[in-house]
Amino acid sequence: MSDSSSKGPIRRDMTIEEVLSSFPQKGQKIAQELTNAGLSCVGCGAATWETLEAGVLGHGYDEAMLDGLIARLNAIVAEKTEATTIEMTENAARKFQEILAQEKKEGWGLRFGDKPGGCGGYEYVLDYSPGADEGDTVFTSHGVEIHVKTNMVERLLGSEIDYHDGLQGSGFKISNPNVKSSCSCGSSQSY
Repeated sequence: MSDSSSKGPIRRDMTIEEVLSSFPQKGQKIAQELTNAGLSCVGCGAATWETLEAGVLGHGYDEAMLDGLIARLNAIVAEKTEATTIEMTENAARKFQEILAQEKKEGWGLRFGDKPGGCGGYEYVLDYSPGADEGDTVFTSHGVEIHVKTNMVERLLGSEIDYHDGLQGSGFKISNPNVKSSCSCGSSQSY
């Protein structure tokens, strides 16, 4: 056994469910990293009893892959968030601008919010926004205006919108430091 199991809050003996429930504010990023690593059991019954170690080694990967995964998960947990704004990563902003160009909506902003739904209580909503409405708070990140209903800002403040593109799933992913719990699939949350 490698000694990576003792470096950081995420250890090889934790179940996927434990990892997601211990760090719900990073649930989207953690779920994406696990999926990218080939552990598609995020959200399935195996997540409740199978440890990271059993999952990785049981899927035919080696100790080096396990150590690398744990190091990447701990790096995600250690990432600092800017709790005074709502941001997009450069990658997400670039992808959103590409989509706007394809849809002939150049200059539009991103509508970001949440709505009741999912097993965690709320689901995020991303949509096109031709302009800010009265009652919106506007954030700007990497050249994209982000329009948020002011009554939602408190629970969304500090969120980072990222974009992942891969064989195991593509799309915009949100990390929110205000999340208190999330479902095991990482697609809905409660505050």
